[in-house]
Amino acid sequence: MDANFQFQNAKNIIGTRNRIIHSYDNISDELIWTIVCRDLPELKQQVDKLLKSN
Repeated sequence: MDANFQFQNAKNIIGTRNRIIHSYDNISDELIWTIVCRDLPELKQQVDKLLKSN
């Protein structure tokens, strides 16, 4: 695995994870759905690229 690989928006990914874990009742379904539709496809491409480089 490439130790120098950086995910775009890593801080946002970590922040969203923390919000979901620690304040789940304050996260709207609409926010999660927006993230899934808007950001997940790009993240999947980044992960696929990382996996192919190994």
